[in-house]
Amino acid sequence: MTYLVIVAFVAILGSLAAALVFMMRGGQATDTSTDTPSKNPMARALAFRVGFSILLFIVVLISYWMGWIQPTGLPLKG
Repeated sequence: MTYLVIVAFVAILGSLAAALVFMMRGGQATDTSTDTPSKNPMARALAFRVGFSILLFIVVLISYWMGWIQPTGLPLKG
């Protein structure tokens, strides 16, 4: 489960970095097969980031319900 969460975080950070690159280029990315501008690659990268985040949340929630992970919690001061 730890490796799955790490992979999901890397995917989230990767798509965020891709969106940053597209933003810094100013949307000048082109499709190499037709030399036409691609359809807003920054928005697509940010949409993937949101999708990965939602997927990670759902996987963690299902893992909790199935008993694969347990909450550790913080100790209460008595």
